[in-house]
Amino acid sequence: MSRIFITGSTDGLGLAAARTLMKEGHDVVLHARSRERASALADISPTALGIVIGDLASTTETRSIAEQVNAIGRMDAVIHNAGIYLERSRGETPDGHAKTLAVNVLAPYLLTAWITRPDRLVYLTSGMHRSGSSALDDIDWKRRPWSASQAYSESKLYIATLAAAIARHWPDVLSNAVDPGWVPTKMGGAGAPDDLEMGHLTQTWLASSDEGAAKVSGGYWYHRQRREAAAEVTDTGFQDGLVEKLGELTDVRVFAESG
Repeated sequence: MSRIFITGSTDGLGLAAARTLMKEGHDVVLHARSRERASALADISPTALGIVIGDLASTTETRSIAEQVNAIGRMDAVIHNAGIYLERSRGETPDGHAKTLAVNVLAPYLLTAWITRPDRLVYLTSGMHRSGSSALDDIDWKRRPWSASQAYSESKLYIATLAAAIARHWPDVLSNAVDPGWVPTKMGGAGAPDDLEMGHLTQTWLASSDEGAAKVSGGYWYHRQRREAAAEVTDTGFQDGLVEKLGELTDVRVFAESG
């Protein structure tokens, strides 16, 4: 049985993944943005390995999340599930970043750097990543007029690219990106047409299965099938440019060879 940490596990796909993994006998560490949000986990928290608290929009709190996870012990897998969708404005985090970028990209990037390296990493992306721009000069939306859908699409392009970059740089880690589909969660809305169960079963499978098909790296997945991602995702030049930009924005380098 595996020890697995899931970000954003108080509702939606994260909670569904946690329930599934716990039912299968895995040790799951849950995450909530606040103590108030953690109360939503009252029915499963007694059997969880632990609950960590922290707001992914804050670098300080993201660091605390990593420290809380590391204090519990080394994870076998981390599922980077947490994300936000259509923000009405750029917003500004305590560190001055656009909130969509901070939560959807910078936080998983920092957690990847700060959490003791697991055997498997799973990053949730979206089919909307194909609409993301490959220009990296203003990923923090400081000059462009705000577009909520474009910011979301770009964040999902970046996270899929990060997953592929990790697969390339860390051959000892299985790193994959998952498109859960447009599923009926709080984020997706009640009318979303995709299968909620298949939406979370891909990431639980990649995080824990001993099947040979699940023990691969560098994939872009949809409903347990490998799909072709946007060309930028597997472009090593784009990967390196993105990782360099994320390092500049956070002052944290995931890969030693990036400086």
